Amino acid sequence: MASLNTLARVLVAAAPALLGGCGEDGLSLAEREAVASLSLAALGAAPASVSNKVADDPGAAALGEALFFDTRLSANGAVACATCHDPQRQFQDDLPRAQALGTGPRRTMPLAGAAWNLFFFWDGRKDSLWSQALEPLENPLEHGLTRTAVVRLVARHHRAGYEAVFGPLPALAVLPAAAGPFGTGSERAAWAGLDETARRAVNGAFANVGKAIAAFERTIPPVKTRFDRYAAALARGEPPEGDAAFSDLEREGLRLFVGSANCLECHNGPRFTDDHFHNTGVADDPQAPAGRERAGAIARLLADPFNCQGDFSDAAEGDCAELRFMLRNGPELERAFKTPSLRGVALRAPYMHAGQIATLEAVVEHYANAPTSPAGASELRPVRLTERGKAALVAFLKTLN
Repeated sequence: MASLNTLARVLVAAAPALLGGCGEDGLSLAEREAVASLSLAALGAAPASVSNKVADDPGAAALGEALFFDTRLSANGAVACATCHDPQRQFQDDLPRAQALGTGPRRTMPLAGAAWNLFFFWDGRKDSLWSQALEPLENPLEHGLTRTAVVRLVARHHRAGYEAVFGPLPALAVLPAAAGPFGTGSERAAWAGLDETARRAVNGAFANVGKAIAAFERTIPPVKTRFDRYAAALARGEPPEGDAAFSDLEREGLRLFVGSANCLECHNGPRFTDDHFHNTGVADDPQAPAGRERAGAIARLLADPFNCQGDFSDAAEGDCAELRFMLRNGPELERAFKTPSLRGVALRAPYMHAGQIATLEAVVEHYANAPTSPAGASELRPVRLTERGKAALVAFLKTLN
């Protein structure tokens, strides 16, 4: 009799999956599969960084961490990578637009899970985490340094850590204090005055700085959330309990998210992003108007000496598939911005590429209404949502904290 009772319980538990009906928490088989696909349990290990041979080297990560928090790596001695990528704020800054030496044109993106990214910045103009780390160092609105200044600072304050990972730094005696391809006229002239051997040595050391910072940033994983605990309970075939249990409103929001609200078209996978670029009709910020975004970034990416196929990449011939096979033109790239991850999104107001939308409620309203894009064509289609449906979506998004 006991064995028959056990068999009966197994058959009852298996029936929803076998019949495509509802299982734990009243979700259909398709909804449970969607939940599983969004859970961190489905993420897997970070992909190898083919262009950065020290991407997973602990010594490089330790050097990168020291560089990441070093305010001396800036023109005024007060700005570090952590100024905008604050660990206490999900490695971003809660501001509409990044604020360092000056105010940038775009929001700071969080870094958790960045090791899985395919392209970087809102327009994807960089194709690796290490290449991305280099641009702010020379940007006059961010760190405001030159390449030789970066190398000199590393030699002065981080020589042992650098040389343990990468070997000797370039000879400093031949390097101007401040020289690089960007910056003031005199700084650019000083860069042009260096011979090709010296420029290449500086560029190599500069690239290594980015590779070390990237090695540290790869150690910042996405954090488990209430949603992940809920998904784990469903995967075990158990009713979610404690903070993993969803309210009726949160469960309604989950069903809308994976169903009729069409959120999965862009916000899919365990990081809630497809890593691609979309025009969603967001209005311009008058102080930081959009350009062509992804459409305008392609030429810049291909010409970048620090891209995956560049001289300072560690990639082998045949690597760099994302760069080689990326979409390079087409109307869908006009004013298309990178899909951000939604993990922790409720704690990161304001929203969009320049903080144009103040609240999650207003974001849901925007996607439901699908306004015409200021340029190009928006991909959004209007979604009919009740007021409760809108509140349900916001409630579900808060479970991603």
